[in-house]
Amino acid sequence: MDAQRAVLHADLDAFFAAAEVRRRPELAGKPLIVGGRPGGRGVVSSASYEARRYGIRSGMPIRQAERLCPQAVFLPVDFAYYRELAAQFRAILSDLSSLVEHLSIDEACLELGPAPRWPEEPAAAGRRLRQRVRAELGLSVTVGIATNRTVAKVAADLAKPDGLRLIPPGQEATFLAPLPVDYLPGIGPNAARRLRELGVRTLGQLAQIPPYWLRVVFGRRAEEVHQRAQGIDPRPVTPEERAPKSIGHERTFHRDLSERSEIRQALRELSEKTAREMRLEGLQGQVVSVKVRFDDFTTLGRQRRLARPTIDGREIAEAAVGLAFELLDEWRRPVRLLGVRVSGLAPLAVQLALFDPRPLRALLLLRALDRLAARRDAAGASSRRPGTALGYPVGPARLLVSALERR
Repeated sequence: MDAQRAVLHADLDAFFAAAEVRRRPELAGKPLIVGGRPGGRGVVSSASYEARRYGIRSGMPIRQAERLCPQAVFLPVDFAYYRELAAQFRAILSDLSSLVEHLSIDEACLELGPAPRWPEEPAAAGRRLRQRVRAELGLSVTVGIATNRTVAKVAADLAKPDGLRLIPPGQEATFLAPLPVDYLPGIGPNAARRLRELGVRTLGQLAQIPPYWLRVVFGRRAEEVHQRAQGIDPRPVTPEERAPKSIGHERTFHRDLSERSEIRQALRELSEKTAREMRLEGLQGQVVSVKVRFDDFTTLGRQRRLARPTIDGREIAEAAVGLAFELLDEWRRPVRLLGVRVSGLAPLAVQLALFDPRPLRALLLLRALDRLAARRDAAGASSRRPGTALGYPVGPARLLVSALERR
């Protein structure tokens, strides 16, 4: 292991909830739940630490959270606002290191280089990061520091909230050994249960078992899990931002839907929302998927590959409605949730024909509709990222639209 390497894992604390307190300071110290209104049928996206004391966790149904903490403040999700703060968070991280890998909207790992002096330089970098996030964003961030990604992540998890924990070189295995097996990233509830059934409860015990014995639980991942339980993780920090594999939206309804007309309209709205986000990202897609959750919580999905890539919400909706109605014909139950997702993404391109202006007109029409939607949505302007112009990523697609609009 390279003892000179220093990896920082940075995780914004209860990000969505903390972001709401940032703009509404009167909510500080109160149990706060972000994800929907009381009595709604959504799930918890984020909960303040005051709400977590009541057993509330992300992914919990809103109605269950309301039963556990009826006095909590419930707020809807505001992704445009959160993306704006996340962009500022990313800028701070980029000032600290050129090697930053963003793991989610509120979490990243970064590598200091080269040859930092342990523990002075890594600890100082972690303190600077926490100070800047608090001063510039009004948020708290927890930092874990170690010689590799796995140990830095676990250190950050144990330091939450609003903490910093540093694991010096050579102490990785000792630090991990007494922890329960499910503290290791990549070991989920089912794997942890199977390990406990085998008498393996701590990471120290896991590190002592020959890897081939672990194949019954982890299959081909056995060697990798065994190494990480020992505090060994050679994976580099990769700063390249990966293009999304899919884009989509889903909605849980306040009452179950039975009428085909209501289901069709909901799918059209989800498809248009998905198409607009694809255009904003400068992407087109070819595989349409639907998700249907019935009133008994049975959840099914189907997908269809289109004849050609699209950015048109009408084409996405046509496929989505057809797929969803196939499922409805089979199950004939009321619908609790619908989702639409597009995959097979690629950079946006317009096939030009010498004497056929229709593709260009279609793109201009969609652009005009996006502008109208942005004017209706007050959050539209704040959701644009640095490096975009009028909502479109700078690049061939945006340059094409600009040229057309000047004609």
